[in-house]
Amino acid sequence: MKISEFSIKRPVFTIVTMFLVIILGAVSFFKIPVTLIPELNPPVAVVVTNYPGASSTEVSEKLTKPLENSLSTAPGLKSMQSSSQEGANFILLMFDWSTDIDDVQLDVMQRIDQVPVPEGSNAPRFMKFDPSQFPVIQLALHTSSEDVDIRNLAEQLETELRRTKGVASVTVSGKLVEEVQVILDQKKLEESGLVQEDIVQAVQANNVSMPGEPIETEDGKLLTTRIISSLTTITDIRNVMVGVNPITGDKIKITDVADVALLEAKSTSETRANEQQAVLMSVLQESGANTATVSTAFKDSLDSLLKKEEFKDIEADILFDQGDYVKLAIGNIGQSLLLGGLFAMIILFLFLRGIKSPIIIGVAIPYSVIVTFVLMFFAKFSLNIMTLGALALGIGMLVDNAIVVIENIERHLAMGKDRMTAAKEGAKEISGAITASTLTTLAVFVPVIFISGLIGQIFTEFALTISFSLFASLVVALTVVPMMASRMLKKPRKNMEARRRRSKTLNGFERSIKWSLKHRTIVLLTTIVLLVASSFSLFKVGTEFLPATDEGFFSISVNLPNGSALSSTNELVKNIETKLKEEEEIEVYVSLVGGTQQSMAQGSSESNTAEIYVKLVPLDDRSRSVFEFVDDVQPEVLELVGDAANISFDMQTAAGSSPNTLSFSLKDTNEERLNESVGKLNAELQSLDSVLEISNNLQDTIEEIHIDVDREKAANLGLVPYQIAQTVNTITRGAFASQFTDKNENVVSVIVKYDEKYTNSIDTLKKIKLRTQTGGFVALNDVAAISTEEGPVTIQRVDQAHSVTFNVKYTSTLSLGEMTARVNDIVDRIEMPEEVELSYGGDRELFDSAINDMLLAIVLAIVLVYIVMAAQFESFKYPFVIMFSVPLMVIGVSLGLFLTSTPISVTAVIGILVLVGIVVNNGIVLVDYINQRKEAGMQSYDAIITSVRDRVRPILMTALTTILGLLPLALGLGEGTEMNQPMGIAVIGGLISSTFLTLYIVPVIYSLFDRQTRRRAIQTKKL
Repeated sequence: MKISEFSIKRPVFTIVTMFLVIILGAVSFFKIPVTLIPELNPPVAVVVTNYPGASSTEVSEKLTKPLENSLSTAPGLKSMQSSSQEGANFILLMFDWSTDIDDVQLDVMQRIDQVPVPEGSNAPRFMKFDPSQFPVIQLALHTSSEDVDIRNLAEQLETELRRTKGVASVTVSGKLVEEVQVILDQKKLEESGLVQEDIVQAVQANNVSMPGEPIETEDGKLLTTRIISSLTTITDIRNVMVGVNPITGDKIKITDVADVALLEAKSTSETRANEQQAVLMSVLQESGANTATVSTAFKDSLDSLLKKEEFKDIEADILFDQGDYVKLAIGNIGQSLLLGGLFAMIILFLFLRGIKSPIIIGVAIPYSVIVTFVLMFFAKFSLNIMTLGALALGIGMLVDNAIVVIENIERHLAMGKDRMTAAKEGAKEISGAITASTLTTLAVFVPVIFISGLIGQIFTEFALTISFSLFASLVVALTVVPMMASRMLKKPRKNMEARRRRSKTLNGFERSIKWSLKHRTIVLLTTIVLLVASSFSLFKVGTEFLPATDEGFFSISVNLPNGSALSSTNELVKNIETKLKEEEEIEVYVSLVGGTQQSMAQGSSESNTAEIYVKLVPLDDRSRSVFEFVDDVQPEVLELVGDAANISFDMQTAAGSSPNTLSFSLKDTNEERLNESVGKLNAELQSLDSVLEISNNLQDTIEEIHIDVDREKAANLGLVPYQIAQTVNTITRGAFASQFTDKNENVVSVIVKYDEKYTNSIDTLKKIKLRTQTGGFVALNDVAAISTEEGPVTIQRVDQAHSVTFNVKYTSTLSLGEMTARVNDIVDRIEMPEEVELSYGGDRELFDSAINDMLLAIVLAIVLVYIVMAAQFESFKYPFVIMFSVPLMVIGVSLGLFLTSTPISVTAVIGILVLVGIVVNNGIVLVDYINQRKEAGMQSYDAIITSVRDRVRPILMTALTTILGLLPLALGLGEGTEMNQPMGIAVIGGLISSTFLTLYIVPVIYSLFDRQTRRRAIQTKKL
């Protein structure tokens, strides 16, 4: 090739170009952002509406169903799930992955605006899914000092930490909130002829700041007017006049009918870290910020603040730090990359038995990687586990082209040629073959553009990164390697060709090739048997969406029966904490009692729920993975809790998948028929030994107090139902009256509420006094019947039909595919009605949608590889011969996955896709050389034997460097490597079987297609 000749003639030009690329690469490397996975933008949106005071049934009928009808025709909508509960609804919209959420936002909002909302309801809000709204760091702050209130100090820390570079916001849950409470005495109110509303209005009327019309003064100034009557202290509020005693004429002040005090707002939740009072701090990073850099900067800021005198009593336990995990995962994959390069170098030393050739190739590896960094920077990629995984996968392949070139140049030197001639002719002779082999490998990544959805987004950067690295390696092999070889290599002192001819190993290998050509039927039948036998093992390994990553973190959800008090929930959580305290492998656990992070972010609380976040010690310091830990601890916790609550252990991986969890939904338009099927299926699932936990969202009911107004009795006393409802609402919940600013410039709310002794039971509720139009008072139970009834908690629907979602947690010894098969068997056995539709969600849905795209990609890759080779060889016959090496990889892939008990996942299929491009390379080199020998005048049989003998060394070298280069990845050492491990195992297995069998099968198939050897492949006797 001219490019090789040019680089040999102009070494200085080649060297300065190298330096330029190295400088660009160094700058690019430090500019590339570091993230865990490629940036994902799922086409997901939610519509949320608040409807204060409405029951879940009212919310469903008046709000959710009309919104569903309107939204169902939104363009690109794939699925719609809704949840209606007391006072609010939540509609989840999932669009096709090809949909840009910004493009459909206007359409969705127009459909929302077309729906009339009932009186009293807020307008529906549309929100897009934004990955940047998920915290990158979560930590618990607590103190062992009894004199310090952690909540006050946490607010001060929050203010300071917000200034950290790259931090968008810092939020603290469990903060101290103080308010002025005006606690009313019902008896005193009645004696004074007053009600709660009078007190609220009096506070509002006396706390005024209102602008008036500007007034022009005598000296020509135009001054604004402001009417001010401010309540700034508790004493001011106590002295507010609320009426006059009709008998004595004395003024009635608030202090005469109520107690006024600055108190802590009633807490509906509690946060603890390792059983000490705590607050939970969440850190969000700015969009586009470098996760690892933000993490380091935040922790540095936190450490420096905690050293200050005012914060010295605070202890911080980091629960989850994505930046830390990013650095760990990136470091481990980077280590795999370096080890792979080192192993490749060792192979070169063993085969080439010299120092200069391995040095030349040793330069080619980092240079190719540096070129890749430049291309990654301009493609706006990030350094993540997928792009670094691509480099780790490609590290062995990077040297393939260089090895083939250097080995051929050495062969020409052994023939007695000078350095310049050997470099020129050696590079030229092999350039066509390595260009073809590189193009075939690149061709397999073209179909990746047809893969849609989550997998398409995750693996696009992977495919392009490995393509960049292979393109770089080809350029380096055709320029830098020949140039360095022409200056560094020398003629061998000994006659290497003569030594090679006398080699017992090579002579033995040649005899085996001759035997296989003589017994072609036996060789082909044996290969077919191996292929069929190994294929069966693929059905034994199971399937999963993505390999689970051990991040050393999980959460426990606690759900007591609806209506349970906060004290009951707290007591149960403390029992679980006692159990967790016994586990040495736990670093910290944080309990959030009275709600979940999601519910608290939405401003609501649930006294019957709790979440416990558990962080384990680093993987190197424990003997069990997080999955094994959960398998062991979960049964013990379930036994401890018994039937008192529903306990759920939840794990989430970096890519968003849920390990060891199968999710599916049953839906039907007939609710009764659906509930019957749910009951049958639930009973059958409970009997499975491998199932740890089953949960479903079957419409639960909750006990609630119904106050049924007798309209006739109310009318006789001059009352209307709405007035009674408003009065009961403010008495039981308290009423917001006003706000004032204290001397420390803190805004304090004023809440007017009844003393709890008047509202803490049904009996006291019945005695609440209502004021009639005549000024008299009547008890609530005189105008309303008060009873305890059951009402629905939430109403779930999927695609406008009644739906129940199951979440089945199973042991880590089972794969997703095996669990799915067991569920399908149960569904077939219980013979559910045809009207009940089962659909899988979560990882199973993602796997099913991805695997079809992946299989299509593999088929397209095979076709494209054949097309590229046909164009290179200008022949349809020879590429067909080479394509016989593709099915040979199935043997190694099957055995590799089976022996390591690795399920077939999307990353394993990506490995198979890569293999399609790799395994043909050996065949290309072999067939190309056979054709060259034939053109030089050799007989077909001699050309086949000579070519296999001459090419076996570079073929084994390239295969072994790729295999050993991938070994660290396949071993999956350390956190973050799990994602790429199945890929490494699949490629190594496939490459071993394909390389070994290609040396025999390709010559056999070639002989069958060649005219001279078609009938008999034996050596012709020389005359």
